[in-house]
Amino acid sequence: MQLVDLGLAPYREVLQLQLASVDRIVDGYESESRCFLVEHPPVVTLGKRGGEQYLGVQESFLKERHIDIVSTGRGGFITYHAPGQLVAYPLLRLRSYGISVHEYVFLLEEAMIRTAASFNVAAHRDERNAGVWCADKKLGSIGIAIRHGVTYHGLALNVDLDLEPFSWLSPCGLSGVAMTSISEQAEPHVCVGDVKSYLGQYLQELLTGQIK
Repeated sequence: MQLVDLGLAPYREVLQLQLASVDRIVDGYESESRCFLVEHPPVVTLGKRGGEQYLGVQESFLKERHIDIVSTGRGGFITYHAPGQLVAYPLLRLRSYGISVHEYVFLLEEAMIRTAASFNVAAHRDERNAGVWCADKKLGSIGIAIRHGVTYHGLALNVDLDLEPFSWLSPCGLSGVAMTSISEQAEPHVCVGDVKSYLGQYLQELLTGQIK
């Protein structure tokens, strides 16, 4: 799987890039799996299962802070992205890897758990919601979509972002859940640059091991 580092890029632009790439894979013009690694400027995104009803502030409040709201085609509920959060968008044919959607989500969670462990942060799964947690705080989220067997969207791992905006909504549709980050849990401070190579490596290793 090819890793493509997009740096800091607007959410809408990266979404269009994903959709165009998925179309090329579906149509047979591209065969290689890839994964976009990116940070987004502040943005609230809405999943298929939940929207503005999980937002605890007025849209004008967000606009004053230059935070966009974008409806997406991914699964899940509302969430927040910002610099300091590492987002990974794997684009691949599940059939080529011989795995189910459930197994794919498990692998995304495992990549985040192993990445956190590389910085001595103990993360785990929780039956309340897909993603990974540190004790009762959520560390990483998952929201995927599949078009003709090809995955897009993916995971968001909190590294060293300002967590306050998560309090303005019910992240992943969960009430009363606090968010955390690797930097908040680790010593010394950790930044996205420290984490990126680990997450990419673990995604490659876990998914490559599944190729049939």
